[in-house]
Amino acid sequence: MSGDSELVAAATELAATGCRGENHTMAAAVRTSDGRIVTGLNVYHFTGGPCAELVAIGAAAAQGAYDLTAIVAVGDGGRGIVPPCGRCRQVLLDYFPEIRVLLGGGRGGGDGEHVRAVPVRDLLPESYVWADHQL
Repeated sequence: MSGDSELVAAATELAATGCRGENHTMAAAVRTSDGRIVTGLNVYHFTGGPCAELVAIGAAAAQGAYDLTAIVAVGDGGRGIVPPCGRCRQVLLDYFPEIRVLLGGGRGGGDGEHVRAVPVRDLLPESYVWADHQL
């Protein structure tokens, strides 16, 4: 889809420039419904820090963007696109059930990497739906 390569490029650039050492090894970029790109880095900590996707979601909210349309995560060291972990998949489904998740098929952060977008629902078939269990 149009703009997906721009989203991958933003996450790839942040992974190359912002990921330093063991504390920040993943970058993520989200697209807002008005077309803005917001990025974030993971914050590793042995107690369990937030993933880059969650940081990007929080950064978008801090900028007044609560409707996100696409997301991608890229690893440092040229690892390319990395699929979201289970926790991030659940959060994405709960808060943005229509979001598209960009996935890749190889190294390189998008250069020569086949990028495809899938609905987050496809990443969690028969998933727990948090909203179904709220009072």
